[in-house]
Amino acid sequence: MHITRYTDYSLRVLIYLAAEGDRLATIQEIADSYDISKNHLMKVVHQLNKKGYIETIRGKKGGMRLHMAPQDINIGILVRETEQDLSIVECFSSKNACKITPVCGLKSMFGEALKAFLEVLDRYTLADVIQDHHRPQLLRLLQIA
Repeated sequence: MHITRYTDYSLRVLIYLAAEGDRLATIQEIADSYDISKNHLMKVVHQLNKKGYIETIRGKKGGMRLHMAPQDINIGILVRETEQDLSIVECFSSKNACKITPVCGLKSMFGEALKAFLEVLDRYTLADVIQDHHRPQLLRLLQIA
């Protein structure tokens, strides 16, 4: 399985904000912490706000923070919401043109694998990702004061 950069960045934003607690963070701070493009994060942040994962506050002293508690953010659900296409093989797609689909066993095997992948992610929340005992190290690595 492979997740898109969009999902990866969505997870990184939520991890950063969870590590921050209630303090407002900016897109620039997050971009600098991960050494990634601010422009890439803008769309991610917009969608996370739209979906209710984060809240944004406009203005000079504005920023963003989690809108939900970390234990209420399920990783499996987030991945399903941020991945635009979980068609890991062509035969999952509505544009399937593979001639052997009617007799091929790969579709059911990959379907089972995808289901297992998502079921594992469904068992975890953002709180599991940031584990309290690792928080000091996380703050240091992200260079959060």
